[in-house]
Amino acid sequence: MRGPFKNFSVGAVSVLFLLVGAAVALAFAWNVGDPLVAVAIVAGCAFAAVIVLGGSVSLTPEDTRSEATERTLRVASNTLGHLRGGLTVENARAICAMLLPETSAEGIAITDTVSVLAFEGTIETPYVPGSKNAKPTLEVLESKRMETFVSVDQESQDVRPFSIGNRRQGHAFGIIVPLLVQDRAVGTIKLYYRRDIDIDRTQLAIAEGLGTLLSTQLSSYELDRQAELTARAEVKALQAQINPHFLFNTLNTIASFTRTNPTKARDLLREFSLFYRRTLESSEKTLIPLSQELDQTRRYLKIEKARFGEDRIKESEHVEKGCAELPVPSFLVQPIVENAVRHAMRDDGPLHVDVQVATDGDDILIAVADDGLGMDKAVADRLLAEATEPRPESAERKGAGTGMALRNVAERIERFFGVGSDVEIVSKPGEGTCVTLRLAGARRTLVSTERSG
Repeated sequence: MRGPFKNFSVGAVSVLFLLVGAAVALAFAWNVGDPLVAVAIVAGCAFAAVIVLGGSVSLTPEDTRSEATERTLRVASNTLGHLRGGLTVENARAICAMLLPETSAEGIAITDTVSVLAFEGTIETPYVPGSKNAKPTLEVLESKRMETFVSVDQESQDVRPFSIGNRRQGHAFGIIVPLLVQDRAVGTIKLYYRRDIDIDRTQLAIAEGLGTLLSTQLSSYELDRQAELTARAEVKALQAQINPHFLFNTLNTIASFTRTNPTKARDLLREFSLFYRRTLESSEKTLIPLSQELDQTRRYLKIEKARFGEDRIKESEHVEKGCAELPVPSFLVQPIVENAVRHAMRDDGPLHVDVQVATDGDDILIAVADDGLGMDKAVADRLLAEATEPRPESAERKGAGTGMALRNVAERIERFFGVGSDVEIVSKPGEGTCVTLRLAGARRTLVSTERSG
């Protein structure tokens, strides 16, 4: 609580209300007329007085800790939004402005391991944003412990931690709390005060709570970042498995057209170049619009038609209105279509490939169906198990083609769309195969994307 009432205790407020209540009770008892009722009212007030005063007496450090906890929880949701991008100058500036009113400090700063990122407050300090960290800050980064300091930013003196009640002279007094991610100090939060007596148990509890809160949120961001890097690595692993096979066949196809049909060879070369450019761009992004993934699938089929013949592959596409803008992991549809071309084509006759996207309640379904060779239930079940169940490392090395592609797709849709997302394979020998991806809750994601857009 800031302002003239910041030191006004809960006990004082309770006693004030008790006195007012007692006066009202006595006046009421006076007018009742019945002595027994009057005595009961007064006795009740006396009993309430014992309870309230007893509670007031028990306002110990536990109550100050409760107050600090309440303040910390109040800002938790607000700071979370600013730390989703990590510890940046912009995020630190916004957090300092947000947190300062929640303390009795005259200034607040956030640093990384090298320099001051942001400062907010009226107290003077030479360590403005952009300047290198002071000695006390470096000590906290090294020790990974919260400390209190006299002359908190002075480089000319030795660092001198002090305790509450031990008054000292200094330019500014402060609390420095490390920000920890996986037991690694990534920065600090610094609270500045004009007097050492301003640093009480409540301020220490608030500082410790804010440090824990920011550390937890930074750890959450780091986990999300690691998951994103893992997802990108999986996409690149999938590309490494699929692309060499496709690469050599495409180059051979283009080479064969350079003599017989140079114009078609140039057209294929442009499509091939665009296909790979988009592939490389997608590997650096966590999510892309579904429309972009479908564009890549059409480019892939155009190249394969040149290889096998225009009449050997017939594609169709049906996308429910609005679904094309759904953010999805890259390499989601094209690997499944490629499996159909590689494994389902007959020796003669066309292969029809149909891609359908539709909503199913809050979920979105992506189905890739073909009328090719198909497979029996045992083979389909094995492929599905390989796609959805962990396999030993030796099996990982042996698995290739359809199994690896489906497993990679299954893992990524579950990571990005959560529990309930899965892969279904329905196939019948001689009639074809349908692979369906269920993206759990994707319709809500789509609505959210449309609103933000």
